[in-house]
Amino acid sequence: MKSFYCSIFGHHYEVSKHITYHVKEYQCSQCKSQMTTSGTGGLTILTPKFKEINSVLERIHKKRLVRMRLKSFPSIHKNALLDFTPHFL
Repeated sequence: MKSFYCSIFGHHYEVSKHITYHVKEYQCSQCKSQMTTSGTGGLTILTPKFKEINSVLERIHKKRLVRMRLKSFPSIHKNALLDFTPHFL
């Protein structure tokens, strides 16, 4: 009966996973159908091909975020264990 509800009132998609800033995965709260953001910005059915693409995009995005954090705060990560300066100065 859940698909009957969606056929009458339409899907109610909620974000189920953030891949990048612009790409997200959505799931209908009624019938559990899954969608993702396409390359043009619209919604596309989440197929195994798009699941693989999203996982690769997520991995690249996370690596880029880590690299940007290391670039912006290099002293924190390089000398974190050997930093003997007093913290009360």
